[in-house]
Amino acid sequence: MPVPWFLLSLALGRSPIVLSLERLVGPQDTTHCSPGLSCHLWDSDILCLPGDIVPAPGPVLAPTHLQTELVLRCRKETYCDLCVRVAVHLAVHGHWEEPEDEEKFGGAADSGVEEPRNASLQAQVVLSFQAYPTARCVLLEVQVPAALVQFGQSVGSVVYDCFEAALGSEVRIWSYTQPRYEKELNLTQQLPDCRGLEVRNSIPSCWALPWLNVSADGDNVHLVLNVSEEQHFGLSLYWNQVQGPPKPRWHKNLTGPQIITLNHTDLVPCLCIQVWPLEPDSVRTNICPFREDPRAHQNLWRAARLRLLTLQSWLLDAPCSLPAEAALCWQAPGGDPCQPLVPPLSWENVTVDKVLEFPLLKVHPNLCVQVNSWEKLQLQECLWADSLGPLKDDVLLLETRGPQDNRSLCALEPSGCTSLPSKASTRAARLGEYLLQDLQSGQCLQLWDDDLGALWACPMDKYIHKRWALLWLACLLFAAALSLILLLKKDHAKAAARGRAALLLYSADDSGFERLVGALASALCQLPLRVAVDLWSRREMSAQGPVAWFHAQRRQTLQEGGVVVLLFSPGAVALCSEWLQEGVSAPGAHGPHDAFRASLSCVLPDFLQGRAPGRYVGACFDRLLHPDSVPALFRTVPVFSLPSQLPDFLGALQQPRAPRPGRLQERAEQVSRALQPALDSYFHPPGTPAPGRGLGPGAGDGT
Repeated sequence: MPVPWFLLSLALGRSPIVLSLERLVGPQDTTHCSPGLSCHLWDSDILCLPGDIVPAPGPVLAPTHLQTELVLRCRKETYCDLCVRVAVHLAVHGHWEEPEDEEKFGGAADSGVEEPRNASLQAQVVLSFQAYPTARCVLLEVQVPAALVQFGQSVGSVVYDCFEAALGSEVRIWSYTQPRYEKELNLTQQLPDCRGLEVRNSIPSCWALPWLNVSADGDNVHLVLNVSEEQHFGLSLYWNQVQGPPKPRWHKNLTGPQIITLNHTDLVPCLCIQVWPLEPDSVRTNICPFREDPRAHQNLWRAARLRLLTLQSWLLDAPCSLPAEAALCWQAPGGDPCQPLVPPLSWENVTVDKVLEFPLLKVHPNLCVQVNSWEKLQLQECLWADSLGPLKDDVLLLETRGPQDNRSLCALEPSGCTSLPSKASTRAARLGEYLLQDLQSGQCLQLWDDDLGALWACPMDKYIHKRWALLWLACLLFAAALSLILLLKKDHAKAAARGRAALLLYSADDSGFERLVGALASALCQLPLRVAVDLWSRREMSAQGPVAWFHAQRRQTLQEGGVVVLLFSPGAVALCSEWLQEGVSAPGAHGPHDAFRASLSCVLPDFLQGRAPGRYVGACFDRLLHPDSVPALFRTVPVFSLPSQLPDFLGALQQPRAPRPGRLQERAEQVSRALQPALDSYFHPPGTPAPGRGLGPGAGDGT
C-alpha cells in the first residue's frame, strides 16, 4: 500500500493551516481609520504617478508600514471574490523651521508663527496596487488633530477595503504621499489559491478544483488526483526557474481519478505540478512538493554538469538553480586529491547557466574546477583535459608579492606548499635550484598574475629523465627484446585476446531495432572486441543519468585507444539534423535510456573540432538507411553499410591490430551468420509488414 509522503496544502508559505476569511458584503470600496483620525476615500481611482521627492515644509504625515489581510467580497452567499485589505500605518516626520528673526536676535517668534504649530496635519496618501492584469491607484485623505501631532511618533493607521485579486496571483502594493516627501513603501505578497482557504463553496472558480496528494511506494512517486469520473482537468509538470520562464517537462489532459507514477530519479527540487479544471477562467494550482526532499537534491547534483565554452569561459548546467561557489584546484598525476588554489585565488559565486570566467592568462590540463555547496564538494571536473591532453607531471609554483618588491616562492605538493629554496626532503625541494633557474629563464608557463602574486607551471619530466636516463634506457631495451620474443612465439590473436574497446551508440527507434542492436553487439563480442552498449548497462545508466554514463564510457574508451561506433538509423539521422540546425535537442521526445540522444552534446564537439577521425566510425543497415543519408558532418569518418561491408567495418574496429585479410573475412562471415536471424526477424516479422518504414524519434512522455 502506498505510504503518504506529503499531504499537500496550498496555503501561503509552508504552513498547512487552512485560512478562514472575513466576508464583506457589497461592491463598494470603503476606508476607516484609527480613533482620533479622520479619513476620506476619493470617489474614483487616480493616475499612478508618484512624482519626485520634494523637501517637507515642516512636520508631515508619512507612511511607515504596510499590512495586508485577505477577505472575501461577496455579492451572494456563494458568489465571492478574494480581496486584499490594506492598512497603512502613519507617523509624523520632519520639524518646524526656526524663524530667521528668532535665530538672529534670539527672541521668540511672533504670535502669527505659533498658530501653525498648534494646527492639525493633513495628508493625501496614495495606495498603488498591481496584480496581473490589474493595476489601480486610490487616494485617501487623512487628518490628524493637533493633540496627536508629536514629532517622530506614530499617530495610527488608515485601512482600505479592498483590492480584488485572483487566487494564486502575486500582488505588489506601494504607498506614498502626494506630494511625495519620502521614498515609497512597497510590499510583495503571493496569494494562496483554493486549497489554502475555506472558500471552496464561496468562489465559483474553486468549485471544480481537483484534489491532489503525493505518496511514495518504494522508488516510485505517485501523484494521486481524487476527482469525479466526469471531471476533465489538465496536469502539467515543469521545472520552476528563479530566472526566466518555467521549463515544461510533461503535459496531459485527463479525465476522472488518476494516479501518475514518477521514477525517483526524475525528482529535482524545482519540479512543480500545475493542475486545473478544463473550464473557462479556471484557477491553475501550482505546487512544488520536492523542494526539501533529500533525494531530489541528490538527483540535482547528479544531473549538474560543468561545460567548457571557450578556453577560459565555462558554465554550470543544471535543471534548477542552486547555491554554489567554484574555485580552481591543481590536480597532480597519481590520484592525490585536487588542491584548491584558494588563496591566492578566491571562491566565485556560481549561477546556473550563467557564463563564468577565471582570471587566467593561460590554461593547463592540471587545472580543474571544484564546485561547493554549503561547504561540501559536489562537483569536480578537469575541463581542459580533453582539449589539452592528459595530466602533466608539472610543478605549480606560487609566487607571493609583498611590499617593497619583496617576493617569495613555494612549490605546491600534496604535503603543502614547500618554500624554495628549501632543505626539505620533498621532490620539489631537491629540485628547487633547477626550478628557480627554469623560472628565471622563461621555461615555466605563467597561468595567473596580479598585484599580490602569480602562478607558474614548471615541467619536471626533464629532471627525472636526466637522473634516470641510463636506467630507463636499459629497462626499455630489455622490455623491447622480451616483447619481441613473446610476439614471435605467440599467435597474434592471443596477443590481442583482450581486444580493443568499442562503445556502440544508437537511437532507440523502437523495440525491434533495439533487439537488432543487441544482436550486433553480441556478435561483435565473439571477436577480440570489448563492446559497451547501454542495453547492457540500464541499471548503471539509470543511477548515473544518460549524459554522465555516456561521458564516462566515452572517456574510458578513448583513453584505452578504443573506438566509438555511431549506428545510424532514421531516428538517429533526425536527431543529428535537429542538433545541427538548432544547437539543442527538443525536450521530451525520447525515453530515459536513449544514450544516443544524451551523447550528442559530447560527440558533436569532436566532429566540429576535427578530433573524430581515428576515434569514431559510422555504420547503418543496408535495407534501413543509405550511408548518403547520414549528415555530411558525420561522414568525415568512415560510414559502413551492414552486412554488405562487414569486412571493412571489422577492419576499422580492430585497427591498429587488424588481422590478416583471410582471418578478417572469416570473422566477417561469423558475424554475418550471427546477425542474419535478427535481420530477418526485423525486416520480415511473421504476419506483419516489414518494419523500418517511417522510423524516427518516438514521442516519449518526457518526464
